[in-house]
Amino acid sequence: MISSSCYHNFLCLFLFTNICTSYVSSSPPLASTTAASYSDHCASVVPESIPTVRAYKNAIPLLVTNHYTGGDRILGRIPSQRPSAYVTKSLKLKTIQNYYTTNSKDIFKVEAYLYIRSPYRYPSSGPSSITFLLNGFWSDFSRKLCMVGSAPWPSDENKTLNLDVVLKLKFPNKNPTIFTSFISGVLESTSSANDSGYFDPLSIFGFPVLSDYSYSLALKDLHGGFFGENDVPKNNSLDLQPSKFCSMLTGRYLVFELEYATECKSLENCNPLGKSYGYLPQFMSLDLIQCLEDEQKVRYIVKFQNITRGVFYEEFDVDWTMIGEGSWYEKKNQLHMVACRIGKNAVEDCTIRLSLRYPSIWTIRNDAKIVGQIWTNKTVNDSGYFRRINLSSSDENDMVVFPGLRYEYTELNRVKKLCPVKTLVKKERNIYPDGHSLDMKYDISVRNYKGKVFAWGDVMPLSVGKDFYQKQPVIDMGSISKPEKKKVALLNMNYKIGIRPFRRVKYGDWFPTLDWSINLRSRVEITAEGVYDVETGHLCMLGCRKLLSYNLKSTNHSTTDCEILVKFEFAPLNERRGSGLIKGSIKSMREKVDPLYFEDLSLLSAAFYRSGAKKSISRMDLEIILVLISSTFVCIFVGLQLIHVKRNPEVLPCISLVMLVILCLGHMIPLVLNYEALFSRTRKTPTVDSGGRIELGTIEVIVRVVTMVALLLIMRLLQLVWTARSSDRNEKGSSCGEKKAGLISLLMYMVTTLTIVRIGKYSLMSCFGLVLDGFLLPQMLLNIFRNSEEKALTAPFYIGISVVRLVPHGYDTYRARNYPSSYVKGTHYYANPAGDVYSPAWDVVIPWGVVMLVVVITLQQWFGGRCIVPGRFEVYEKVPEVNNEG
Repeated sequence: MISSSCYHNFLCLFLFTNICTSYVSSSPPLASTTAASYSDHCASVVPESIPTVRAYKNAIPLLVTNHYTGGDRILGRIPSQRPSAYVTKSLKLKTIQNYYTTNSKDIFKVEAYLYIRSPYRYPSSGPSSITFLLNGFWSDFSRKLCMVGSAPWPSDENKTLNLDVVLKLKFPNKNPTIFTSFISGVLESTSSANDSGYFDPLSIFGFPVLSDYSYSLALKDLHGGFFGENDVPKNNSLDLQPSKFCSMLTGRYLVFELEYATECKSLENCNPLGKSYGYLPQFMSLDLIQCLEDEQKVRYIVKFQNITRGVFYEEFDVDWTMIGEGSWYEKKNQLHMVACRIGKNAVEDCTIRLSLRYPSIWTIRNDAKIVGQIWTNKTVNDSGYFRRINLSSSDENDMVVFPGLRYEYTELNRVKKLCPVKTLVKKERNIYPDGHSLDMKYDISVRNYKGKVFAWGDVMPLSVGKDFYQKQPVIDMGSISKPEKKKVALLNMNYKIGIRPFRRVKYGDWFPTLDWSINLRSRVEITAEGVYDVETGHLCMLGCRKLLSYNLKSTNHSTTDCEILVKFEFAPLNERRGSGLIKGSIKSMREKVDPLYFEDLSLLSAAFYRSGAKKSISRMDLEIILVLISSTFVCIFVGLQLIHVKRNPEVLPCISLVMLVILCLGHMIPLVLNYEALFSRTRKTPTVDSGGRIELGTIEVIVRVVTMVALLLIMRLLQLVWTARSSDRNEKGSSCGEKKAGLISLLMYMVTTLTIVRIGKYSLMSCFGLVLDGFLLPQMLLNIFRNSEEKALTAPFYIGISVVRLVPHGYDTYRARNYPSSYVKGTHYYANPAGDVYSPAWDVVIPWGVVMLVVVITLQQWFGGRCIVPGRFEVYEKVPEVNNEG
């Protein structure tokens, strides 16, 4: 039983602890070290209040955005510098758990980190990001946040200074509409303009996903003003099913080309940006913010630009950006949108209309995946008026196969006249890729009429017969027709060919009618349709390229050139070498005096067929097994030689040191060149793929471990021979014979190597493989000079290793007949052309030479070292005569 005094002490301790805990929990957080005063910079935004207790529910919405401007100093931007293509700009506000209520209703004490990442690289290799520690107050009523703080920053004098700042943000109200659905604010320096820590203000915009967003403009009566010029029958457009509406739009960044009216001569009546801009934007992008599935409503960021890619790395401009909302009009299968301009921290001028639809039929001249229009409901005399602009998105990356979509061939009659089908009679019938196979898409290199490679491209089928080419699994939209893989001799096919120059193509280099400014278009796209002959591998098509002429002062309109002949000739699948080349051409059928005429282009692609790839994989598996078997046998043969010299130590001086050095180098060089595979991959956990095969890297490590064991055994044999040679009484004679054998071997190796390199153009590493094939040459010469009658080498050693060196040449002949040629370096694990001399001729000559050396060594060990030397060439030692006459 506890005494009263103990109980009293315990109660006092308990009360004291609770009081301390309450005091600590209610104390305000420590402020960051900053010279900025909250009352001086934020009192008019959110009044300063006294913190009371910790609040566990943070009411501040998440702010993550890449829409900000200004702040060039902290972003590291200089006028002549372009943003990095690999680093996206971003700004993120992350509140800390120190979140407190105050004595004022709806006002909270807040601590937060502000992270800013820049796409620019600092000339002095400074940081590309900065983090501010901020303190301030949040008003849940006015939805405003004001904070002060600082961040360390390297100065030009290699010193660290503090950047004192004030952050002012306005967040969307509760139940927001399009007018209050964005975050706006500014990050300003509290230092004077002459201070070293000053930077220009950084304006911030954010478009967050809001669960309580109210689509106030996308009402039921919205669709009434979307007809007239844009009235298209319903069956000409595809239907977006309600159950899949948002899934088809989410994650897709749409880029549209703007097609202005031909009579558009006045910029002030054509420019959607207003009169102040002296040029017309060429592209418009739609970036989805959020989507409402049940009601089929969307909210988008609408942005005008002059490039198609890298939008996130460009400077954000409020004047070029709009915010819009829309809804799907099922009666016309169209998406109708209202867009509003963004003024200074406010949404205004919601007079802009967009109408988008998905055409149900694609043709060679009209292959846009999405088409539409943008206009304003203002009159000609109103400020901000612009003429109706057509929109089209034809990027194959935006291709989604919807139910009811089909391709209509319109130029097949012309193609058949241009490319009549020819019957080819061949003794051996070749097999070519099927039109539905993945072999029908490939990359190409492009040569101009001078034969110079100046561009690369990609060739992608869009449709095969009545079916769309499935380059990847499509989104499940219900009953989508699957390709009918019937064996048809002639297939109608539709292709998209994209060509991108290696460099910025100057005016007149290729297509003289195009201005190849990077701001207009980064590549040429040709849509083609024609006939593919499965029996001959010939593909003939008529192509159309879209021309975009641009004039800063007058007009901007697009035309189409459909006088282009495109041909491809595929390599056979059953070609003896298993892999060949796909050859093609692009020709203009216009007269040379025609301004749209261009010189012929030749196309080339390596035919990496899927069937050949499967054979290559099986070949690599086989070669790894052969390498493992060969290395294991070498270990066994060297081990038997070690046993032999242990039982017969007197034969050690008769073994050639040069031969053993060559064998050592032959096993050491592969290990040295691939030491990373031995040490780095061993740290990886061996894995097994879905087919039950062990990871390739793990097998390579095993092979190299076995090779290292063989090397260690050979080095042990070399050590024994060296030791025995040093203690031999006839050391002088042995050394003399070794030197002669080594010099003659070296001379023969050098002459052979130089001859092969000069005539056959092989590498020095390949020639060392030839030296390794003739590893018995120094031993043969040493036997001659020593006239050795000892059986220095056991038969399994020199015959076995010789067989190990012979098998790759036989395998090379087999591989050339049964496997495709590999154009990828590092895929030969056995009989590697980089490690030995291989060709149909050398695969015969080298084995005969190796066999001859084996026969000679066998004869020398049976009948003496000079048994192969004719008697008249033998050198006898002179013995002085003894005179017995008295």
